[in-house]
Parts: sequence; C-alpha cells; structure tokens
Amino acid sequence: MSANDRLLATTPILNFDHPSIAQLIEDRGWKALSQHDRIGAVYDFVRNEIAFGYNRADDISAAEVLADGFGQCNTKGTLLMALLRAVSVRCRLHGFTIHKELQRGVVPELVYPIAPEEIIHSWVEVETETGWANLEGFILDAEFLSALQSKFTDSHSLCGYGAGTDCLQAPPVEWTGGDTYIQETGITQDFGTFDAPDNFYAAHQQSFSFVKGILYRHIIRHWMNARVRRIRSGSVPQIPGLALPNHRHEESRHAS
Repeated sequence: MSANDRLLATTPILNFDHPSIAQLIEDRGWKALSQHDRIGAVYDFVRNEIAFGYNRADDISAAEVLADGFGQCNTKGTLLMALLRAVSVRCRLHGFTIHKELQRGVVPELVYPIAPEEIIHSWVEVETETGWANLEGFILDAEFLSALQSKFTDSHSLCGYGAGTDCLQAPPVEWTGGDTYIQETGITQDFGTFDAPDNFYAAHQQSFSFVKGILYRHIIRHWMNARVRRIRSGSVPQIPGLALPNHRHEESRHAS
C-alpha cells in the first residue's frame, strides 16, 4: 500500500498517532491478527467498550472519543476509523442525515419539538479481503440494544431510542465480514463518501443556532446521556404515540 494512501492517513480528527490510541493498540495486540480479525477486534471494541452516548460535538478527535469512553454514530465512527487505519485497514466515511424521530425517546420530549428535523449521520466503509463493507452496527452497545429488545419483544421494526431497524430482535450488528446496520431505516439524505471525517464536517454541520448549540453542549446532551443510562438499566421511557409494536417513521428508507 502507498505511504500516501488517503484512506490510511492520519488527520486532525483521525489522530491515531496520539499516545493513548497507540498504547491501546499495543496493549490489545491487534496488529498481530489477520485482516478479518483486526477489523472484528476493533469493531467489537468500539461497539461494546465505547458505550452509546452523546459527546460535546460531532467533529471531536478520535483520542477525545476514547477518553470520553462513549459516543454516537459520528464520534464512535471517528474512533473506529482511527483504529482501523492504525492497524493498516483502509476505510472511509459515508455521510447521511437521519430523521429526528430515530432519536425520540433519547431526546427529552420537552426539547424534541425544537430538535432539527434531520440529524447528521454517518457510517464507516471498510475495505475487507473481498471488497467494501458498510459498518453501522457498532453504534449501540450490546447492553443498550438488549434493553430495547427486552422492552419491545413483539416488535420487528423500531425507529426510536437511537435505533432504526426492521429486525429489532436480530439486527445485523455482529462482525462476520459483511455489512452491519442499526440505524439505516431512519436515513433521509445521502451525501456520499468522504476520505475522512474532516472532509465531511467541513461540508456538512448540524443545523444548530448559536443558542441551541450552547444548550445542547452544556445541558441537553447530559440530559440525553442520563436517559441513555436509564434505558441501558432497563427503564425505557414511553414515546407518545408509540402504540403499535412495528411503529416507524413512514418516510424512512434504506439508502441507495
């Protein structure tokens, strides 16, 4: 592989040259694994050892995500990309928006009406031995997902609580060498692929006003994280109008 390969490069956001990331990789011994197992080990770490939660911003560095110990689609994706590149696995970002209904239940009802209609979303595309695979199933940690599955035992589809899936009881979230998904049914806009998160966020930012941005960073996200912790412990709040087990946003669709 070329030393100048853009899909293996470090960037200000993908700062896998940071000592904390280098130490993690050395401690785990990931570089000694096969390519398939390197991807799987890194994927499982980000999925389950970095809990689902909300950071201060989408465009924080991989080292900051690791230090936080939690993240959402965009920030966990940043860490996943950094770790993959650090173990010599080529990857890129695919950018989207999702409908805000996917976050309902995590977003408090008091502020849900003022939330943006569409939320910046991304997944990671990784080059495997047989081609490219879409990785999205790392977003919800297994404990959080299990709490949703236990709450909605008769449901196949769910668009809410951070999940957007048509197969809630058996979503494709485990690494087996192919695509993984957990929010794909909430996707609305497709922005295409980007070499790195830096390029994506230079072109697409969440549409918060100045005041809403301050409220999100300092109050709302902490409120959301408290709700995430309660859901993980089994206390799943009711979403108004979520009467049908297979309720989902009517306009949700799989990205082409």
